[in-house]
Amino acid sequence: MKNTIYPKLFVGYLLFGILGFVVVSTITYHLFSRYTTELEAARLYKEATLISADYAVSYYNKTITLEEFEERLEALGRYLTAQIWIVGSNGDILVNSNQKADLSNIQTIEGFNISNFGNQYYQTGHFFNCFKDEQLSIYAPITVDYRVRGYVFIHKPIHSMISYNNVLLRISYFTLAILIICAFVLLAIFTWTIILPIKKITNAASKYASGKFDQPIDVHTNDEIGYLAAAFTYMANELNTLEDDQRKFVSNVSHDFRSPLTSVKGYVEAMLDGTIPAENQEKYLNIILFETERLNKLTESLLELNQYGKRGVILDISKFDINHTIKMTAQTFEGICKDKRISIELILTGQTLYTKADMSKIQRVIYNLIDNAIKFSPPESTITVETTIKNEKIFVSVNDRGIGIPKESLGKIWERFYKTDLSRGKDKKGTGLGLAIVREIIQSHKENINVISTEGVGTKFIFSLPLCHPEDE
Repeated sequence: MKNTIYPKLFVGYLLFGILGFVVVSTITYHLFSRYTTELEAARLYKEATLISADYAVSYYNKTITLEEFEERLEALGRYLTAQIWIVGSNGDILVNSNQKADLSNIQTIEGFNISNFGNQYYQTGHFFNCFKDEQLSIYAPITVDYRVRGYVFIHKPIHSMISYNNVLLRISYFTLAILIICAFVLLAIFTWTIILPIKKITNAASKYASGKFDQPIDVHTNDEIGYLAAAFTYMANELNTLEDDQRKFVSNVSHDFRSPLTSVKGYVEAMLDGTIPAENQEKYLNIILFETERLNKLTESLLELNQYGKRGVILDISKFDINHTIKMTAQTFEGICKDKRISIELILTGQTLYTKADMSKIQRVIYNLIDNAIKFSPPESTITVETTIKNEKIFVSVNDRGIGIPKESLGKIWERFYKTDLSRGKDKKGTGLGLAIVREIIQSHKENINVISTEGVGTKFIFSLPLCHPEDE
């Protein structure tokens, strides 16, 4: 059985409920008991001090009789649901609100010592073993003529306060139950908004791992989960086309290698078996040389493009004059331009225009773009190479007046080995890798390249480079 996060969350919430119950039934109950004890002790202490300052002093001063004193304590004891004792300094119980005083048979508290209370005015227990049940006992001294004559004790059973504690405890349990319900509601929301989408993404990822990239992910939220699902969907779409791209790549490589190899093999066999006479062999040897140069160029381009594809190209960044680089590159096409009666027009901004880039690779970009323009330009046409400055960027454009690129092919020209149907009859030496290399070089510089083309009018390639002022180092 698979380990999933949901049972862990459920068990976590269940433990939260159990621990909450344990905490309320132990710690919270103890705190409530302590609170109610202190609250009741403070209330009874006020009554004890009032009895001590009024009734007890009046009794000791003989202003009220013993019967009157007993009646008042009995009434007050019923009101407080407690026993009120008047105890002498030696521990004699002089008055008890629960029974009539018998002066001939006075009870004495064994082991009575008021110092047992310490610095507190109350204590809990059996009060020197006078009670079977635990009591809350509060005392207040009776002072007459600046001398302690006795003590007022109020005894209240602890169990009488339990009902109040139980009320508070029931409130706590009710609150805990609401919190647990809210927690499970949150768990349900968490399950619906996070667990289930993650499960859908996980199931889809498993299908993708087995090669089934058509599995949709039905998650449409504007949060991290939604972004993750969208990223997986995009990845699946890319992987779905990867196999086709690989087949296309192998097919293109095979085609581009097979055609010249077939020609070389055929001409060599023809020369060996005498089909081609000796006087014509020079012509066909030149064709073989042309095809081998084409193979060599294709191999070099593949190796170079493979290097760029690793995204780990080390650029030799330096400051150089892009105008000078364009002039020198254009001069290398002087012979072929003369043969095809094509002119190259340079429209360069300023005498010098400095940038920071890898000069050799940028020169390769310019070379490939001009070479591409010459291949598809008709005789007596002009190719324009122009540099402009905008927003601290240099824009280099190469514009031809050739056959143009169909609109449906504009997004594919950067693919390896891609050739438009219009170009196949004209691009005899092309490998279909020149523009792919151009884009990889520009992207490795973190710059952009774009193309604008109209069939029968021409094509314009524009790429950007950072502007470097002459005073910059």
